[in-house]
Formats: sequence, C-alpha cells, structure tokens
Amino acid sequence: MTKNIGKLIEVDVRDLWKHEQYDFSNWLSKEENINYLNDILGLTLIEVNKEEYVGPYRCDIVAKDETSGITVVIENQLDGTNHDHLGKIITYASGLDAKTIVWIVKNAKEEHRAAIDWLNNNTNGDINFFLIEIHAYKIGNSEPAPKFEVIEKPNGFVKQSKSISSDKKLNKSQSERLVFWEQFNQVVISRGKPFNLRKVSADHWYDISIGTSEAHIAIDLISKNNYIVVEFYIHDSKVLFDKLYASKDSIEKDLGFNMVWDRLDGKKASRIKYYIHGLDFDDHSNYEDLMNQTIDIAVNLRDVFKKYI
Repeated sequence: MTKNIGKLIEVDVRDLWKHEQYDFSNWLSKEENINYLNDILGLTLIEVNKEEYVGPYRCDIVAKDETSGITVVIENQLDGTNHDHLGKIITYASGLDAKTIVWIVKNAKEEHRAAIDWLNNNTNGDINFFLIEIHAYKIGNSEPAPKFEVIEKPNGFVKQSKSISSDKKLNKSQSERLVFWEQFNQVVISRGKPFNLRKVSADHWYDISIGTSEAHIAIDLISKNNYIVVEFYIHDSKVLFDKLYASKDSIEKDLGFNMVWDRLDGKKASRIKYYIHGLDFDDHSNYEDLMNQTIDIAVNLRDVFKKYI
C-alpha cells in the first residue's frame, strides 16, 4: 500500500521576516534559534546583543563564544549578496576585533562566494568567515521551517597548515592531532552530536561548553605520556573549585569514578582531571574505542558538574 507523500515547497523568507533588523535579527537572537546556528558553526554563542555600533554603522548581532571567548559578528541580509555588505562585515570584524564573521543571506552570488573563500584561505588561522543562505520550506499546509545552508566556511586544515611554523610545515605531532580530531568529530556525529563540534585543528586540546563562562570540559592529547586527559577546567575561580571540592565525594559517586583534583595554587586556573591511557600516534587501531570512552567521560563530566555549579 502506497502512503501519501508530501511535496517540499520553498517559501520566500521575506514572507516570514519582513525586515532584517526588526524581524529576522529578533528571531535569530532567541536561544532556540541561535542554538540552531551554533550546531552549524561549532560554537556556543552567549551574550547575544543586537545592533552594536561600529562607527556610523550597526552590526546586526554580536556575541561571544562561551568556550574560547572570541567575538562573533553576524550580519543578516534577506536579499542577494552585494559589495556593500561584504565591506560591512570586514568593517565590523575590524572594529569589534571579531575572530568569526557570519554573513547570512537569502542568495549568495558567485563573486561573493569566491570572495569569502579567498578570505578564508588568505587570512590567518584565527579568522574565520561563514557565508550562509537562509531558506524556508513547508509540506502542504504545515508551518514553514527555516533551514540554514552553508555556502562557504573555513577550511580548517588549510588555515591551520598556513599558520604553523615559518616554513608552513606540520610536524608529526601536529599532523597526528589533525588526524585524531577529524576522526573524533566523525565519531561525535555518529553518536548524534552529544555536544557541539569544534573546528579540527593541530592543537592538543578540544573544548566543550557546559553553559557557564566560568568553566568548560577540556580534552587534551598528551602524546608523550600516551594518555588523554578529560577535565573540568575552571578558568579563574578558586571559590568555584573549593565549592566543588566540598562536594567531592558526592560528585565522584555520581560520576562513578575518582578524579584528580588540582587547585593549582598560585595560578588562575584549576583542573579536575580524569586520565585515559593508551594513546599512541604510531598505532591508531584503538582510536575508535579511545574516542568513545573519551566522549562518554566528557558527557558524564558535563552532566554531573552542571548540577553542582
């Protein structure tokens, strides 16, 4: 028996939002909608502010990435791309010292796709440009559903390889980290993305946000000692560390394992660590098991510690 199958119909986004500034920016700045964009960017945007002035111009949305603390600017254009807005996003990035620039448009013209691609490949590894089209669809009489479609995004490998060392060559450890994190992200995706993906890089760390700017979950590859550290990293609050330490027994009972509690007196940061042994950059045969264990521990730390902060 053949079931009825609906037809996907595209809706003009101007029918959903008449005005970029008052309608679309207001919609996007809401938590559930900015989280949708977070999934695409691999960020966790907080402190979302609308209409921040840069000279005589107003940037549609300015936010912070919770984990890295970088400034992110978002320029909305419910129309085809043009040179005016291309100039604006560069002006906003410069004026606000933004490291990630997101240009959301109705239609991306070829010349502006090429311009964003060129910027991604010819700026340093700290600067990232996204060109995203916003579309909307419905089936029959259903409510229209918005959909972000990434047109141009940073090529993490190209940018990373350009920013490392004067001769532009990756050493063995850096190359192996790129391999590890690329595979790690694929495992995270296969598990339904229990946390936002981070951009693949040659760094030894991978950060996961937990909903506060005071701390995050960090995954560190320590190849010289052949282990992975999964930790609750407190940026600059001995008060928070002491509060958590007072509940140490209860926290470790909830986790199901013991942690290494390192207050790091004399330093700003504090670290609460769990070690996973078996990392070997010369032998990838156990990578899938290591990665799944790392993800399990990271999610466990995030969910348990959030109850105590």
